[in-house]
Amino acid sequence: MNLHIKTLGDFDIYFGDESLLKESKRSYKLYKLLQYFLTFRNRKLLPEVIIDNLWQDQDSIDPKNMLRTQIFRLRQLIKKFLPKDADVSKYFNITFANGYYCFEVGEYTALDIVEFEEFIKKAEEKETEDVDEAIKLYRKALVLYNGPYLSENSYEVWLVPIRNHYRRLYIKTLLKLIELYKKKDEYNRIIELCEKAIIIEPYEESIHICLMETMLKLGQIKSAMSHYEYISSMLSKEMGIKSSLGLKEIYRKIRRYYDEQGETDISNIKNKLEEGPMEGALFCDLDYFKFLYNVEKRRSIRDENIGYMSLITLKSDNKDKCKHDELSKISRTMLEVLEKSLRKGDVFTSWNDTQIIVMLTNAKRDGLGKIEDRIRNYYQRIAKTYSNDISIKFLPLSSDRSII
Repeated sequence: MNLHIKTLGDFDIYFGDESLLKESKRSYKLYKLLQYFLTFRNRKLLPEVIIDNLWQDQDSIDPKNMLRTQIFRLRQLIKKFLPKDADVSKYFNITFANGYYCFEVGEYTALDIVEFEEFIKKAEEKETEDVDEAIKLYRKALVLYNGPYLSENSYEVWLVPIRNHYRRLYIKTLLKLIELYKKKDEYNRIIELCEKAIIIEPYEESIHICLMETMLKLGQIKSAMSHYEYISSMLSKEMGIKSSLGLKEIYRKIRRYYDEQGETDISNIKNKLEEGPMEGALFCDLDYFKFLYNVEKRRSIRDENIGYMSLITLKSDNKDKCKHDELSKISRTMLEVLEKSLRKGDVFTSWNDTQIIVMLTNAKRDGLGKIEDRIRNYYQRIAKTYSNDISIKFLPLSSDRSII
């Protein structure tokens, strides 16, 4: 049975469906050394270079002896991964010759980055003669990419060029597959691809632009505008980036689609010329909210950003006798309140007649009280009723619990 090693995203080693890694402080250094060897497999590595990359901040009287000890322990750890009496060289082999270490991956070990590049190479060869087969191969490659290379090691300098290489290759492959789907007019497939890709690479502008262009092709103009508002706000708040030429161009395209749908007269044209991007929070349907929620949750975990979900419940003293149209009126009032009282970049949607879900991007725990007070005060002014008719609960985006 082959040993499968996953490096694109979180690091893991599998036999079948069973993970072989166990979290412990004792084995952390060994896994780090194994990751280093896997990254530079089949290359001659000087002990000094390994030590400098992995343990330069640690004091040791004899660093080379420390490295030898760690490699011995790594060999023992690798043996524990394998079946009894297995030929270890068929899986891994660490040699030392002429002052260099060399780590080799055997024929019984499947490494996801190797498979990833092989699928892409085969797809490129098939692209001119068999488009359907090329699409299958590109899709297989993209399935393997679950995040940045060895994503849990965020601050390792030696990983930066390797991580960038696979990230660029992933985006290049994604865009190639999108072009093939465009030729076949399979726009729903493109939407699916882009939404999955944005969860993995939330800051890659080209993916957002492809998604909005495809929404326009499918006539989803409001969704395209909603997504433009979301991504432009996110880039501005998270990275201090103003709208690029690409984003400005897609915004003009979206506006043109709006113009083509409406009746054209001088007043309408004047309004269109004066209208800019919407201010305030973004209201969207539940399906689109779920997509944005998954993007933000992954970002909050990976980038250690702080964000919160909020569940707002509109209560009634006489709920059984409350008519449907009355509930709808109360809900519409709250939607108006949220649009005007929340910040640009926050997102909300209706869960049911009496409940609304809000996603507060970059909100901090000590600011939740002010947000709640602002919602209650605004609601009390608009609805002319007491705000204690509202229940507002918060939950961190990074929490394992989920509102939706």
